Amino acid sequence: MSDKKFTPVKVALEKDKRYAWCTCGHSETNVFCDGSHKQYGKPGSLVFQVDEDKEARICTCKLTNNPPYCDGSHNN
Repeated sequence: MSDKKFTPVKVALEKDKRYAWCTCGHSETNVFCDGSHKQYGKPGSLVFQVDEDKEARICTCKLTNNPPYCDGSHNN
């Protein structure tokens, strides 16, 4: 499943800001939720925040065991 569309996205995350990671894969951005799950009857997003400003690789394949962060599962 090493398709290019599943390449993780590197993003700058801001301390204490709330993020909603797309869990359904239907979001136009695929990384963050845009509400598309509602029209597909899929579960909602995973809301998270970080304790410090940092860059992270966010999962796009939805197979990670460490959501929302990429753990390389798309390579298996």
